[in-house]
Amino acid sequence: MTNLADKDVPPIVQMSGITIKFPGVLALDNVDFSLRPGEVHSLMGENGAGKSTLIKALTGVYSIDSGTIVVGGSARAFGTTADAQAAGISTVYQEVNLCANLSVGENVMLGHEPHGRFGVDWKRTHSEAARYLASLGLGIDTRSLLESHSIAIQQLIAISRAMVLDAKVLILDEPTSSLDRGEVEQLFGIIRKLRDSGVAILFVSHFLDQVYEISDRITVLRNGQLVGAHKAEDLPRDQLVTQMIGRELDDLKSLSQASARVIDRSGEPVLRASGVGRRGVVEPGDLAVFHGEVVGMAGLLGSGRTEMVRLFYGADKADSGTIHVGGKAVKMVAPRHAIDHGIAFSSEDRRAEGIVADLTVAENIVLGIQARRGWLRKVSAVEEAAVVSEYMEALGVRPADPTMLAGNLSGGNQQKVLLARWLATSPELLILDEPTRGIDVGAKADIQRKVAELSEAGLSVIFISSELEEVLRLAQRVVVMRDRKNIGELESRDLDLDGLIDYIAHRGEGSVSR
Repeated sequence: MTNLADKDVPPIVQMSGITIKFPGVLALDNVDFSLRPGEVHSLMGENGAGKSTLIKALTGVYSIDSGTIVVGGSARAFGTTADAQAAGISTVYQEVNLCANLSVGENVMLGHEPHGRFGVDWKRTHSEAARYLASLGLGIDTRSLLESHSIAIQQLIAISRAMVLDAKVLILDEPTSSLDRGEVEQLFGIIRKLRDSGVAILFVSHFLDQVYEISDRITVLRNGQLVGAHKAEDLPRDQLVTQMIGRELDDLKSLSQASARVIDRSGEPVLRASGVGRRGVVEPGDLAVFHGEVVGMAGLLGSGRTEMVRLFYGADKADSGTIHVGGKAVKMVAPRHAIDHGIAFSSEDRRAEGIVADLTVAENIVLGIQARRGWLRKVSAVEEAAVVSEYMEALGVRPADPTMLAGNLSGGNQQKVLLARWLATSPELLILDEPTRGIDVGAKADIQRKVAELSEAGLSVIFISSELEEVLRLAQRVVVMRDRKNIGELESRDLDLDGLIDYIAHRGEGSVSR
């Protein structure tokens, strides 16, 4: 069937000049977005691009500072999510927002149950719920508990509920993140059915293959600004990736091309992972990291980069594969085991899993040493002063005040403090997840330069970054992740940025049908 988006129909949603400001942050900067009846429109962009902010503006979670929102031809000013729902806009989130302890029928009809003389008419409630489910091709026992069904089925039940609300616009925010391929195909069948009935669908996903499989149009945001809106068929994958990531101005020319350094891989690797994975999170994969080598991990957000290295560190438990450190098999069931084996991990979320804002710079730096020793063997004041002084000077932490609360430092200096914390433990392998995200160019250059120096001195590093230029600049070898799996490894000296983008976009792609 030819979908309505192929015809010259006016948009059901027109957002024009949308600007949203938070303290110190311009989250959206004069962004335009349109959504037509009978289309699947994907909203793409990396973390911080503004996708969630735009959706929250459309659904009444955030008020806009300037711009206009027109839905169904009428200007709207949504003060609450209820206002958006009343205008026919429904959202199904990655974490299904339903009541697990109620039945399927109760969830589908919640707040819209038919009533009789004595209150809710439960027979009619379940009959109506079954009708809405059947309209989507779902034959589910409406009296069964929601929690007895898989996440995939719960997603479909949430979509059925949106139809009860007479949704004209359906927003699907990362709906496939916890689904296997068969469940994705079932969901996509429902999406196509709704699209062909005239529902406008806003689809958000980090899975490139899925975006091209289901999308009619694609809008790209970067750093709170509109990069472009395209028909999916007119936007090659490599161009999409380039628009999402952008091309960084090379203000780091003083940094030597560390990637050109030759690595001796004849001996035993510092870390060897074989078939390591976690069901529903990241597919089993192999990786070897050799002495003094920087291995970069590249791929779009959601590709499985972070999920994989968390298994190496024991932050999450692998359910398949083996890990060898220095040639010996080890079990990584907790971060403490990784630390004991000389592996350090700096998380991408420095606020939640890194910096302790209410502790001083000095206290933050010695946390790693203290954790490795155990809390009964306290780091002495003399040792703390020596360690803190050494690493603050080596990394250029500013201001050079170890008594300052870490929460009062800039993002770049907080990142330097985290790097200092783990270097102070004298690791054999350092895992850095987005160590330069959100920091200024000067601090970025300092951190990149230090990583290059440390690897030349023999430290092994796994380096994750969304900025492909710095991956190519620092890493001798690049592991490419896509859709939760390792799709290949490349030697950096044989690779340029365009080649890496092309590999991410095209390697191993199957046929695309819509």
